[in-house]
Amino acid sequence: MTQGPLTTEAGAPVADNQNSETAGVGGPVLVQDQLLLEKLAHFNRERIPERVVHARGAGAYGTFTVTADVTQWTRAKFLSEVGKQTETFLRFSTVAGNLGAADAVRDPRGFSLKFYTEDGNYDLVGNNTPVFFVKDAIKFPDFIHTQKRDPYTGSQEADNVWDFWGLSPESTHQVTWLFGDRGIPASYRHMNGYGSHTYQWNNEAGEVFWVKYHFKTDQGIKNLTTSEAAETSGLDPDSHQRDLREAIERGDYPSWTVQVQIMPAADAATYRFNPFDLTKVWPHEDYPPIEIGKLELNRNPENIFAEVEQSIFSPAHFVPGIGPSPDKMLQGRLFAYGDAHRYRVGINADHLPVNRPHATEARTNSRDGFLYDGRHKGAKNYEPNSFGGPAETGRALWQPLPVTGETGDTEAPSHAEDNDFVQAGNLYRLMSEDEKTRLIENLSQNIAGVSRDDIAERAINNFRQADEDFGKRLEAAVQALRG
Repeated sequence: MTQGPLTTEAGAPVADNQNSETAGVGGPVLVQDQLLLEKLAHFNRERIPERVVHARGAGAYGTFTVTADVTQWTRAKFLSEVGKQTETFLRFSTVAGNLGAADAVRDPRGFSLKFYTEDGNYDLVGNNTPVFFVKDAIKFPDFIHTQKRDPYTGSQEADNVWDFWGLSPESTHQVTWLFGDRGIPASYRHMNGYGSHTYQWNNEAGEVFWVKYHFKTDQGIKNLTTSEAAETSGLDPDSHQRDLREAIERGDYPSWTVQVQIMPAADAATYRFNPFDLTKVWPHEDYPPIEIGKLELNRNPENIFAEVEQSIFSPAHFVPGIGPSPDKMLQGRLFAYGDAHRYRVGINADHLPVNRPHATEARTNSRDGFLYDGRHKGAKNYEPNSFGGPAETGRALWQPLPVTGETGDTEAPSHAEDNDFVQAGNLYRLMSEDEKTRLIENLSQNIAGVSRDDIAERAINNFRQADEDFGKRLEAAVQALRG
């Protein structure tokens, strides 16, 4: 069925879309051919700056369904009753690769989830690992610089990667995860997701709880070996994106069981680890995961650019009953993500269909700027006003925390078992012998590529401190490869 005539961006009908306007037959093209100029100008601007990290991704819409009563811990409306459903959008991604990189690579996977709640959008910005490489956001740009292309060689350099990791013992736990079997998921559907950070939940009575989110895949964990990943990347660089889209197209909707670990606020000060340290997990024997819901992806985006590339997620997007914690990485991300979106997509990125609230309406006094759509019409743009404008509620989204001491550049508080190596060692000792063998092989092949012995030795020493057997086997494997 015809949709009517082809038009210009302004809606005027196009007479000829096959030939440019010229000064006579065979003559030069005329600047008055505004259709030509419009098409070329738009084409030149079809790509916005790609994300510095998490550039390569795929996404889908879905539904979150509450399966357990959590009102004793949070007053968030979208979690208020069993059976309640909320529309969601989930973007998966790799971290280090650019927009055209392959999917099947050894890299953490982003797991960014937007809940379109009646109280506004709630964004949970996590990964497929429960921990991260650094614990303070001030180190994040340096870390990412080691993972991206070197400014001189234009390639990712093993020297940069292992020099930084070797000098940053806190990364040992995450690196052990990354080079283990789960470092290359077989698809986005066959991996877990984690909120990773610690967040605050608060209930109607004002009581505070610290929580960690877990999304356990219902498809089962499936991974690729290094050689399988290399073959997949060569044959189908879009393997993960294609798998997700085709599964939803055939009605095989992927799902995750959603769990939380809950810590009463009073436990935090004396817990054996710093509960706000992103390089550490809360052992399940201390705080067992509690099932609270089910996440299902059931609708593909209609346009990848509009709905995946232009989608934005910010850990600063909270709703009543949920808030931040003193996690220093999270605190930095509360600023950094929104700032990145304002630069990359524009000051009105939140107005785009994929980003704006779906179950309520955004009512702000912000106006104008690039791509402002005039939605506010003639409404007053200040508060308070006596013209019926939106007003503050007087109730904060989360509970305040007491603070003491002097300002300054300080490390996070130390707890009884805070140590950069203990959880990496625990993870290694949980592995089967076959898993350990593959871990050693993956690490040694990567470390062997550095140009200096001191960088290799420093990197190995971190794993030696995590577990003596771990370090001994890795040293032997690296020496064998380096001759």
